[in-house]
Amino acid sequence: MQLSEQEIIRREKLTALRQLGINPYPANLYPVNHTSKQVKEQFEEGKKVIVAGRLMSVRDQGKASFAELQDSEGRIQLYFNRDVICEGEDKTLYNQVFKKLTDLGDFIGVEGELFTTQVGAKCIRVTHFTFLSKTLRPLPLPKTDEEGKVYDAFNDPELRYRMRYVDLVVNPQVKDVFIKRTKLFTAMRTFFNKAGYMEVETPVLQSIPGGAAARPFITHHNSLDIPLYMRIANELYLKRLIVGGFDGVYEFSKNFRNEGMDRTHNPEFTAMEIYVAYKDYNWMMEFTENLLEFCATQVNGTTEATFGEHKVNFKAPYARVTMTDAIKQFTGFDITGKSEDELREAAKAMGIEVNDTMGKGKLIDEIFGEKCEGNFIQPTFITDYPKEMSPLCKSHRDNPELTERFELMVCGKEIANAYSELNDPIDQRERFVAQMELAQKGDDEANGIIDEDFLRALEYGMPPTSGLGIGMDRLIMFLTNNPSIQEVLFFPQMRPEKKGPELTEDEKLIIGLLKTENNQPIASLKEKTGLSGKKWDAAMKGLAKHGLTKVVVDGDLKTVVLS
Repeated sequence: MQLSEQEIIRREKLTALRQLGINPYPANLYPVNHTSKQVKEQFEEGKKVIVAGRLMSVRDQGKASFAELQDSEGRIQLYFNRDVICEGEDKTLYNQVFKKLTDLGDFIGVEGELFTTQVGAKCIRVTHFTFLSKTLRPLPLPKTDEEGKVYDAFNDPELRYRMRYVDLVVNPQVKDVFIKRTKLFTAMRTFFNKAGYMEVETPVLQSIPGGAAARPFITHHNSLDIPLYMRIANELYLKRLIVGGFDGVYEFSKNFRNEGMDRTHNPEFTAMEIYVAYKDYNWMMEFTENLLEFCATQVNGTTEATFGEHKVNFKAPYARVTMTDAIKQFTGFDITGKSEDELREAAKAMGIEVNDTMGKGKLIDEIFGEKCEGNFIQPTFITDYPKEMSPLCKSHRDNPELTERFELMVCGKEIANAYSELNDPIDQRERFVAQMELAQKGDDEANGIIDEDFLRALEYGMPPTSGLGIGMDRLIMFLTNNPSIQEVLFFPQMRPEKKGPELTEDEKLIIGLLKTENNQPIASLKEKTGLSGKKWDAAMKGLAKHGLTKVVVDGDLKTVVLS
């Protein structure tokens, strides 16, 4: 492992602390009794407190220093006075441990008394401090100049997502997004629980990938010697519970789809699905708009939210537009009664890329997605989807070519999907067979496996039921004004981290010597390595090629430095 100069110095400080008898990673409990927020809100002059957190800044004033401590709720100012911390003649704790062996980012525990500084800042006068964890890597802390301009901010998206633990420390505002995410889940649970519905859990590993049109991740169970699929949806299991006698069940599920990645899709995502017996999609539309109005208010304190250039209002009621009318409005084309070939030709005429594997449902979906979806900014229910698009949905009571389905569109994106659920087992089998035929034609999103156990469950009888699914990641994107799904996931999926160049032993030797003492005369450094001229030249060429070292010429003096 190649260490930077700062990392080497921090390890040397770690050794020095241990030599002084200080354990840099103590195991015993530290008796914190206040957070930074509580100190400020319950401030009393002279009050004794115990706090803990990361040391984030230090202003050394000789025999005294001001510092900032950051914990889970913010920052608080500390005042270290040498003679207060070290009452006797031995000043090692301040002069050596605090000033020389403590680094920014270190976790410390602090005992002290509250006081107000001359400029009115609330502060803790430290009487004792304890090492809780020594950091071996420096934090990428941003710097602010006198004019308030920020430099060296930790804002590279790939680094932030890959090292979220660092992002949360140096960009505290990022934490607010995840606090709101938790508030959203809490609000939704509260709404469902008050309605009398029960939270349940269903399998993540499934023998058949069902409940959605998506490509699954496949694994293998060694003991059973069978393939298993990561859950793409939990719908069919939740419906089994309705068959079993529950009137309302819901689940926040981790789903996995082996498909593309972009700003609104991650291969692992969180969905909420709820199923309520004796209801239909009309009831579910009203339930959904009331649910989202409640959630928006709980998360942001208002039904209004800003997303990019748009102001969105989640206050009920929402507009309702049929899919047929939406396509007719934005393309002039009426999909009613059209054959698969007619739909394919119409899509081509609109400049939409299609192929022969697409059935009627996929073709209509492509037309709507390309030409209509982006026009719906305010929450809008798109209703009454063609039957070919909805294999698990009940036929429309007034038009057998349609289904009783809606999707909720916000800012051109779907955030909710709901049905009057299909509970006719014979009709359901026919829909499954149609899906299997699409899969055989080459549609890799169509389900090519019939779930016989689910059909058996329906044959035991499922009451009229309405179901709703909401993409939780996408919903919190809208509520926090984040256009990228990676911003609302603690740990989004990333490509493997690129490793540094593979170095030869000779190259490593030179790098090690330069990390001990940088900027060495080239002749002196070569002598220290003991390498032959040929090996030295090869190693130096390799390091230069990797951009790790460079030769600096100053008159007759040539030195080697780390790049």
